Amino acid sequence: MAQVLGIAFAQFLGCSLWFSVNGVSSALVVHWDLEVSDIGLLTGAVQAGFISGTLGLAVSNLADRFRPSLIFLSASLLGGLANLLFAYQASGLGEGLLYRFIVGVCLAGIYPIGMKLIVSWSPKLPGVGLGLVVGMLTLGTASPHLFNGLSWSPDWRLTLTFVSGLALIGGMLVVSIGEGPFGVKQTGPIQWGAVFKSFQIPRFRASAYGYFGHMWELYAFWTLVPWLLASVMTEASALEISMWSFVVIGIGLFGAVWGGLMSRRWGSGRVAFVSLAVSGSICVLYPFLEDQQWATIGVLMVWGFFVIADSAQFSAISSKSCPPDMVGSALSIQNCLGFLISIGSIVLLTDWVDTLGTHVVWLLVPGPILGLIAMRSLFSDPGISEKNTV
Repeated sequence: MAQVLGIAFAQFLGCSLWFSVNGVSSALVVHWDLEVSDIGLLTGAVQAGFISGTLGLAVSNLADRFRPSLIFLSASLLGGLANLLFAYQASGLGEGLLYRFIVGVCLAGIYPIGMKLIVSWSPKLPGVGLGLVVGMLTLGTASPHLFNGLSWSPDWRLTLTFVSGLALIGGMLVVSIGEGPFGVKQTGPIQWGAVFKSFQIPRFRASAYGYFGHMWELYAFWTLVPWLLASVMTEASALEISMWSFVVIGIGLFGAVWGGLMSRRWGSGRVAFVSLAVSGSICVLYPFLEDQQWATIGVLMVWGFFVIADSAQFSAISSKSCPPDMVGSALSIQNCLGFLISIGSIVLLTDWVDTLGTHVVWLLVPGPILGLIAMRSLFSDPGISEKNTV
């Protein structure tokens, strides 16, 4: 269990690169004379890089051909360097987009590879360990709102330098832990595109499609949180909105950990199904609650808890459903397609939010519904529980 905790913490350190620019967005808008929408472009560049990186790892099977700890270290080093170049070499949006894209590519060697390492240390479904990993990513997602609220650094470059240092520490920590005894390295010639055969496995397919429905909802919800809060906290300051946004998103850390712990009792399939059903139900009900400020904030916190509680369990199911020598590639392609889907929902909701108001969240409903239909077999056959295995 110590190794799992160590890898989860290293994952948090490495993934701090993901939203580091969002944490200094106010200063960056002034320094580079940017529009607020340009920060969205910088975030989108990271997502595009991550999608490209995970697709490359999956199709080439490279994620299963080299020691994952070394991939993690290399990605942390290169990602930290790109983050520093963004801070000290880039002079405008064009160069900034390039460096953030590179950071995204490097994150492909951190996030799914970190999950592969967790799997290598667990003999059965690694739902608890992966819950910790996803919880750390959730905390990293919430941290920019905390940084914006606290404004702790006098120079935005120092913040990015600090984050790059964290990524380096994370890479070194993973190398010191190494691979677990249950990891399998692929040998023989590269089988380009072999990872797509995983979708022929019914259990992997059910898990992956459920994950895609979850991803339609997740990042669009996180994107809307500040706006949803501002719509009910009409007299709140920007500082208060930032801090409450941190709370609503950050509570997902506990949701992810809860999902991991409950997988020991229910099985990962049932945890994922229940969590997606709860978050999808809130999508439907939320617009009817907007007149009750504190009740609405409470519902948003419940939503923030359950919207991420299923994520790690999908990865746990998928990792045990595909061949052992294809785990890294399978998790990479699942992440790749999931994040690609999330871009579509983010664009759709941000385009319609001014027109539909809080009813815009109904555009998220198809994701959970289709995901639940695709993964319905996982509820009746949730898989082996994890009691006494992690």
